[in-house]
Amino acid sequence: MKKSILSLASVFLLAFSGNAQKVEFEEYDLSNGMHVILHQDNSAPVVTVGVMYDVGSVDEEEGKTGMAHFYEHLLFTGTKNIERGKWSEIQAARGGSGNANTNFDRTYYYGTFPSNELKLGLWMESERLLHPIVDQQAVDTQNEVVKEEKRQRMDNAPYGKIQYGMVYKHLFDKHNYGRPLIGFIKDLDNAKLDEFKAFYKKWYMPNNAVLVVAGDFQKAETKSLIEDYFGTIPSGTLPNRIENIEPERTEQKRVTEYDSNIQLPAIVLLHKAPSMRDREAKILDVISTILSDGKSSRLQKKLVEKKKKALAVFSFGRSMVDYGVYTIGAIPLGETSLDDLIKEMDEEIVKLQTELISDEDLQKVRNKFENSFVSSNSSVQGIASSLVSNYMLMGDTKKINTELEIINSITKEEIREVAKKYLDKNRRVVIDYLPASKKK
Repeated sequence: MKKSILSLASVFLLAFSGNAQKVEFEEYDLSNGMHVILHQDNSAPVVTVGVMYDVGSVDEEEGKTGMAHFYEHLLFTGTKNIERGKWSEIQAARGGSGNANTNFDRTYYYGTFPSNELKLGLWMESERLLHPIVDQQAVDTQNEVVKEEKRQRMDNAPYGKIQYGMVYKHLFDKHNYGRPLIGFIKDLDNAKLDEFKAFYKKWYMPNNAVLVVAGDFQKAETKSLIEDYFGTIPSGTLPNRIENIEPERTEQKRVTEYDSNIQLPAIVLLHKAPSMRDREAKILDVISTILSDGKSSRLQKKLVEKKKKALAVFSFGRSMVDYGVYTIGAIPLGETSLDDLIKEMDEEIVKLQTELISDEDLQKVRNKFENSFVSSNSSVQGIASSLVSNYMLMGDTKKINTELEIINSITKEEIREVAKKYLDKNRRVVIDYLPASKKK
């Protein structure tokens, strides 16, 4: 869900030094099973209240896809005590703003306010859990919103299928990560109101949620407010989750995707990666930095700067709880063929698999990750998101303070071995990503 840019978060930045600082927090459980994380920082008069629910598109049933993302929109409609369509207006009138986002594994709602509006932020999130408007009017309205978002951000975005994971269907034959994050529109069109209500009842309960409060507040008062607004909400019965095991690929697969929004083709190499909780996922992130992050990266220097065979190169990992996806690709320049780009990229991959990177390259990687860590935790909104994500997705809130330790402990030998293991040609899917005009 996209709304106005959050002004408070950009104005009230936390005071970080050149070195990453430890994030202090407290966590506990309410009697109904809701987990609570508190990060107190009174350096600026701003506070973020967020609730993350342990439900994403991976939890959807066949023929009923799109529900997780749909609720990201639906739950801004209003509640029994918040007039329909007035949610954002109320936040803005009190100096705050909010948003939400969904991924394969979770759904996150948050608002950032002046610290004297903490009570409002907690009340609104409790209303979302207690008294949401889920009726036919809301469903019909948000169905159109979701369709428009899909048209703008996916259907009409150049190379959008790569960016939004629409090509994962070629990599995952069994696992639900192979389905679109946004789901299939036909499933939403066919869904009955009772099915929307059933999805909410199945997943939206305090014992399937984590509440985070970060910023300028006093703990005793805040804990009392949290108990008042959330402590009496009844817990529910947690549902049985869908478990899919994706078999290991033993030979390369090559497929073709068409995109009506592009003039230039691309070549894309998809690899199934380990869970985001696995150390090897971090090592793959390091490999991305080496391959394509910045002008000094290997693919950039070779294909774009020196040989001028590519207009652009990219490599990135998408971290998820069960598995990850690692993507490498390039857009050709001039008469360069896609097969030629594959050959060039494979040469760099083989170097990673057989040679140790230099001390200089390793230090560059560490510097980039430290800068990224400081940036992501430079506001209370960023810290709130990091805390709740580490608890729910990584399985341990304390990992917010060990991420850089992990990066700095990664060795050259590990980089070589992980490249050898996960970037094996026989494990990958090669996608010829072509303009729709090339379709016969």
